[in-house]
Parts: sequence; C-alpha cells; structure tokens
Amino acid sequence: MRIGTSIGLIAIGLILALAVRVDLGGLDLQLIGWILAVVGVVGLVASLLIARQSRPVITRDEVHQPHVHDQRY
Repeated sequence: MRIGTSIGLIAIGLILALAVRVDLGGLDLQLIGWILAVVGVVGLVASLLIARQSRPVITRDEVHQPHVHDQRY
C-alpha cells in the first residue's frame, strides 16, 4: 500500500465514521469507517518505514587525485 492509498483510506474512513448518518439495516457505516481509518494509518506507517529503510551505499576504495602538471618554463 502506498502513501496516497493510505491517506485515501484514512479520509474515506473518517468521512464514513464521523460525517455519514445513514441507516442501511445490517451495516454499521461508522464501524466500517473506523476500520478503514485504522487500516489506512497502519498502511501509512508501514509505507513510511519502508521508504526510510537504508539503501545500500556504494563507496569507492581508492581515491583518485587530480593530476597536477608542473608547468615550469
């Protein structure tokens, strides 16, 4: 899950949990909204942790010095 998807789930979940007041019989939209919001937060944290993982750094063992030419005339 990417960061944008996680933020989208959080937004949809909070809208369902806090703003929608519709009775659909057996469906509890507030509970579904809170579940979506929690899943979005978990996905956001996981996405940020994966993005912050250290990537391998390639270093050179030998240092190349620029050639300095002696220009005596």
